[in-house]
Amino acid sequence: MNQPRDILITSALPYANGPIHIGHLVEYIQTDIWARFQKMRGHHCWYVCADDAHGTPIMLRARQEGITPETLIARVANEHQADFAAFRVGFDNYHSTHSPENQHFANLIYERNRDSGHIVKRTITQAYDPVENMFLPDRFIKGECPKCGAADQYGDNCEACGASYSPADLKNPRSAVSGAVPEQRESDHYFFRLNDFEDMLRTWTRSGSLQKEVANKLDEWFSAGLQEWDISRDAPYFGFEIPDHPGKFFYVWLDAPIGYLASFKNLCERTEGLDFDRFWSKDATAELYHFIGKDIIYFHALFFPAMLQGANFRTPSAIFAHGFLTVDGQKMSKSRGTFIKARTYLDHLNPEYLRYYFAAKLGSGVDDIDLNLEDFTARVNADLVGKVVNIASRCAGFIHKGFSGQLADSLAEPALFAAFVQAGESIASAYEQREFSRAVREIMALADRANQYIDEKAPWVIAKQPGREAELQAVCSMGINLFRVLIGYLRPILPGTAADSEAFLHIAPLTWDAIAAPLLDHAIAPFKPLMTRVDPAQIAAMLDASKEDLSATAEPTDSNPHLTRDPIAAPVDYDTFAKTDLRVALIREARLVAGADKLLQLTLDLGGETRNVFAGIRSAYDPKDLEGRLTVMVANLAPRKMRFGVSEGMVLAAGPGGKDLFILSPDSGAEPGMKVK
Repeated sequence: MNQPRDILITSALPYANGPIHIGHLVEYIQTDIWARFQKMRGHHCWYVCADDAHGTPIMLRARQEGITPETLIARVANEHQADFAAFRVGFDNYHSTHSPENQHFANLIYERNRDSGHIVKRTITQAYDPVENMFLPDRFIKGECPKCGAADQYGDNCEACGASYSPADLKNPRSAVSGAVPEQRESDHYFFRLNDFEDMLRTWTRSGSLQKEVANKLDEWFSAGLQEWDISRDAPYFGFEIPDHPGKFFYVWLDAPIGYLASFKNLCERTEGLDFDRFWSKDATAELYHFIGKDIIYFHALFFPAMLQGANFRTPSAIFAHGFLTVDGQKMSKSRGTFIKARTYLDHLNPEYLRYYFAAKLGSGVDDIDLNLEDFTARVNADLVGKVVNIASRCAGFIHKGFSGQLADSLAEPALFAAFVQAGESIASAYEQREFSRAVREIMALADRANQYIDEKAPWVIAKQPGREAELQAVCSMGINLFRVLIGYLRPILPGTAADSEAFLHIAPLTWDAIAAPLLDHAIAPFKPLMTRVDPAQIAAMLDASKEDLSATAEPTDSNPHLTRDPIAAPVDYDTFAKTDLRVALIREARLVAGADKLLQLTLDLGGETRNVFAGIRSAYDPKDLEGRLTVMVANLAPRKMRFGVSEGMVLAAGPGGKDLFILSPDSGAEPGMKVK
């Protein structure tokens, strides 16, 4: 064994504005497996994380719920940590960016860069919401894409055509907060001069600290020229106020990665002998690794290293990016039930099933991985239950029944055991290189050999033949020892199952070195099932629980209130149909209707004339998401008196119902009051 290494590992910080879902878990499970492996190898390894707790979305959500942002982030932090713990993600520290440590380091890094000339002030013009009295982040402005005309697009990029642009380029922009038309106002902002670090970043990104495909992608930024980075936001904003600049706050992406330093500092203050500077100072010799998703590479591989460099801190040893998760080959979907929250999964399935399946798919690159639910069921049942756990269950009963739980004092097949131990070198190399899928393949190949050995020796046959007791003990003891090696190799992936196995074997937690020493003349506990098979009914129940509205995927039968097979109505002539007056309407306001499960009350602007309309679209839309959007309405429908008031028209919408209900949006260039032909 070489000299123990000092290793600090981080995962990207989950945003404190919502629950953990299985897409998030790809990263935390990947990181946790690597951290657990390093600890098994005897290294001094620390794994820290935190909630990313600042920004406008958190401020607005707290306001919507009628609570303080601090109350919101405390509640979400408890939920996040409970989910992570249930999935056996073993953080050494889990903190928050809304902490004294993070404020200290955010201020320090800012001030050091400022004093070195890397921060400049500029007056900029940006969108301002005159109703909410706040400047609007790009994502809080919606309108029509200036390139393709798609409606309801964010202020920074179009989800329809992929174009990037400035919020000022949007057509018919609206505030996503109030629905008001944004005004352009001037404000002083503070910028980080990223281009001051171009030479350093060019060298660092090609130093081996990044995956090759990531380094290649970053070359696009260098080719386009590194731009100054706006690191400030105006009040109101939930975050840290910039030193000496009242009313100005650090942009959330400045203090979010600084949360790595803050979480580790918090751990150091509570852990004797753990020295912060040994890991973060300019000349630190410890290793530092960040695991992140490929969508936040720019912040971690350009902005963050440059800020650290400018503040006289070290840069990371490496950044490991991973891809996204699809389910059954598609993006996660709420209507199909495949947008699965961590807690929903836990309500139905063993968390170690998912840990194993992700490990079996993960390599060292940035490729997306797919959770194929049929393959998931088959692989867990075949590999974990049918191969690994089966070895222990086939042998333990004979040891207890015939030998009072005592294993033999020698190995029946020393060469076979040695081959299992020797395989550990290649498996360790796969873990180290984050080639978890290769590690799993090699471990399962050993499991096949162990089961082949037991099949060939057939202890169930030996047990029936008098005089072969010693042979029976030797064969089953050999099987138990092969199981112990396998569970040791799987320990980073299946920590819970490994702990249960160690209790069954009456042994201390396995280290990588300890795997090589067999259990001889040793008493084991009675065997208890370590893992059960996945029942397809559990998968179905999980998907059902994940669907926001089951009618969204229902077949068109009479049992579905949104889809019926009623006879087609009697035809109307063209002249009658032509009397329908369809008009473009701006949704000025949308609100819930007390006592109505399906209705929203809309205030529609027809270009000077305002209408009140009740629309049965509550299942598909949050009222605030509608405000500021253009839609199409039947303008000459006779007013209808309803229990909740008078409805003065009809909004056109289509879809099977539930979440899959879509209001019509006019083409680019439409204005309130225009006639639709």
